[in-house]
Amino acid sequence: MDRPLTKALRLPLIEICVEGIEGLLAAQAAGADRIELCASLVEGGITPSLGTIRAAIEQANVPFHVMVRPRGGDFLYSATEYASMLADVSALRELGVPGVVFGCLNADGTMDEARMSELTQAAGPLNVTCHRAFDMTREPAEALESLIRSKVGRVLTSGQRDTAIEGLPLLADLVRQAGDRIVILGCGGLDLHNIAEVRSRTGLSEMHFAALKDVPSAMDYRNPHVGMGGSDLDREYRNTLTDTALVAATIAAAKA
Repeated sequence: MDRPLTKALRLPLIEICVEGIEGLLAAQAAGADRIELCASLVEGGITPSLGTIRAAIEQANVPFHVMVRPRGGDFLYSATEYASMLADVSALRELGVPGVVFGCLNADGTMDEARMSELTQAAGPLNVTCHRAFDMTREPAEALESLIRSKVGRVLTSGQRDTAIEGLPLLADLVRQAGDRIVILGCGGLDLHNIAEVRSRTGLSEMHFAALKDVPSAMDYRNPHVGMGGSDLDREYRNTLTDTALVAATIAAAKA
């Protein structure tokens, strides 16, 4: 179970996806019930640094779950990548974080049940979430049963569509299929305009979103000839932050 929260909880439980310690502090100030802590959200989230995790342990007053993902791209990992994931999960368990988030697939689009089971066993008492690797599976109903057999506690999903609105039918089916065996954590383009509708039409008890805004860099000197990755040179002088006000407004809409 999650560590006790510092406030009375009204459903749905809201998890905010953030990048780094500044995002965590912004999300918990806005009223998040739980936080998914990542690095590099532009890649869909990868494992944050050790320093970031230690800062979260010191400063978080709500539970946070740490992304364990060695790279962006697909969820078919080499033996060396998988070994690094196992090492990360073990290290996070030793640090005492509340939970971990990971997902592994086979090339045929099924959950890699052997690896998911081993990672979950390595996590021990930590909360375990399967991330949206689930949304890339061939047969979602069987993938859910595979995660249950692996003793995963929850699965993050948009109903195998880009947005929860598009994935509503499958989200509702998954909630029914899951029962009390695993938690369905709904996501996918949730905002203050649609989050209440998605909840009412699916029965989700937990929901996940990111509320981000771009802000200009404080750098005075800017070199227009060099980029640190990709082709968007302006990205070097633009920071993406969690929008505290938008998080708070969306939580209020979900819990109204």
